[in-house]
Amino acid sequence: MCGIVGGIAERNVTPILLEGLRRLEYRGYDSSGIALLDPQNTIQRVRSIGKIKQLENKIEQETTDFSGNIGIAHTRWATHGVPAENNAHPHICNNKVAVVHNGIIENYQSLKQEQVLAGYRFTSETDTEVVAHAIHQELEITDDLFQAVSQALNQFEGAYALGVIAINDPNTLIAARKGSPLVIGVGIGEYFITSDVSALLPVT
Repeated sequence: MCGIVGGIAERNVTPILLEGLRRLEYRGYDSSGIALLDPQNTIQRVRSIGKIKQLENKIEQETTDFSGNIGIAHTRWATHGVPAENNAHPHICNNKVAVVHNGIIENYQSLKQEQVLAGYRFTSETDTEVVAHAIHQELEITDDLFQAVSQALNQFEGAYALGVIAINDPNTLIAARKGSPLVIGVGIGEYFITSDVSALLPVT
């Protein structure tokens, strides 16, 4: 069972997301990852197989300032694709959209074929990558992230809980669910999403 944590705040959300992931460890997982919009409005991402501690160590070793006011994070239990860093979430499309996902996109094979024909490049074996590409496709039509996600959802068959961030709207964190658990936590001037309330107990 995958776990999702996301947040948007006036403070750096990195430690909040990492603590949320630690609180989801009991669910079981084989890899984890985190993506942020940094102050330059660039998506930064770090992914790792193994324990959350390994993700933390990788952040410390590979980045000088891994911080931002909006971000999403994920613990993955492999379904489509083996446990590997390239299959870990978040998934990114063209450095513009980042997505975390819990659930199964049942029609991902047909969507993938359409997206490959449209010129999208796949870097993982997961069903989730079609979600990132579908949202990016919609953002080519509308510059409104909420509308883009809403339109992309019409393409998906199956169950999902999603967290989405994009560089075109750095002040918005989109959450969507169908058949998979997802809750919203409200803090003081900040908001969080998670697939399990235990992840947010320290902050909301």
